[in-house]
Amino acid sequence: MMRLYSGTVDPYSHRCRIVLFEKGMDFEVIDVDLTNKTEDLAILNPYGEVPVLVERDLVLSEANIINEYIDERFPHPQLMPADPVMRARARLFLYNFEKDLFSHIKDIESNDEQVSERARKVVRDNLTQLVPIFAKQSYLMGDEYSMLDVAITPLLWRLGHYGIELPNQAAPLLKYAERLFSRPMYAEAMTPSEKAMRK
Repeated sequence: MMRLYSGTVDPYSHRCRIVLFEKGMDFEVIDVDLTNKTEDLAILNPYGEVPVLVERDLVLSEANIINEYIDERFPHPQLMPADPVMRARARLFLYNFEKDLFSHIKDIESNDEQVSERARKVVRDNLTQLVPIFAKQSYLMGDEYSMLDVAITPLLWRLGHYGIELPNQAAPLLKYAERLFSRPMYAEAMTPSEKAMRK
């Protein structure tokens, strides 16, 4: 059985939980207190970070690597495109999400208000640039739910928590976010702490 070592408020762990629940697999989630990490975690991941996936003698870290492995191992429903060109585009999109959006989360959570406000603005502006996509399609890669939608969902869920207010022209993005949150397994993939982030 797969075991996922997961942070209860960590957006990367949230991504992996979404994929596991979407696949409807048999797995165990082990909640990790990031302020008081166990020795187990230090042995599995020398960087002491979550998420970490363990299956028999395989140990994987990094959310995107974990999710691609799960998607290849359990191909239904398929979340990465089958076509190599589209799959390469999806990977580039995922890389850009890390650089343009998720890399700023640490700064958003900073105690320095100037640093966090600057980071909020960068994330708000980068999210707003995605809006035109939804004039033509329901999801980021077309009309099918994919790994890109999985990757961005934890950030969209946390917008209020992070104090990010999107401009009026971002309404299509917020409608898209509601579509993601209303997926049947989405609520199952969240921890109580994550549920409490949105009232």
